[in-house]
Amino acid sequence: MTLERFNFCPRCAKPLTDRELVADGVTSLRRACDAACGYIQWGNPTPAVGALVEHDGEIILARGQGWPDGWFALVTGYLEPLEDPKLGVAREVKEELGLETVETNLIGNYIFERKNEVMLCYHVVTRGEVKLGEELAEYKRYAPKDLRPWPRATGFAVADWMRSRGLEVKFLERPPLDTVIKK
Repeated sequence: MTLERFNFCPRCAKPLTDRELVADGVTSLRRACDAACGYIQWGNPTPAVGALVEHDGEIILARGQGWPDGWFALVTGYLEPLEDPKLGVAREVKEELGLETVETNLIGNYIFERKNEVMLCYHVVTRGEVKLGEELAEYKRYAPKDLRPWPRATGFAVADWMRSRGLEVKFLERPPLDTVIKK
């Protein structure tokens, strides 16, 4: 799913218009085709997975290619069609860090509004040797007590995981992502 607002129907190429649609008593404004094809741009969020990776008792956070220096986060990725989220998070950890997943526990579900995603976040215990995939620039290792999550998106997953272990949570103070990453 994209946040892109379509102007023309991807089925019949006729112009789309904003229409109020009512379902189960709830009215929503959606882009829709006035033609007989019936296309509606729903704008549903995309499912993605996030891994708080534990390796040899430490937590690994990663910095993606193109991210600002010093910005580290969970290993994340999109689910493949019909993929089980636990298998998807293990796949992402293998692709991005080269590590084998030996245990997967759900932390929770979080909204990443900037990209219209629903993040299914897991604590993933791993083994093996770290080998960075092409999507990552670098990684850092942290003692669990030294984690400092950012106060949005997957940072809330880190904070929830820390609280579940009786650790004190101290959030980072960062400028909004849009002010740091040039589009």
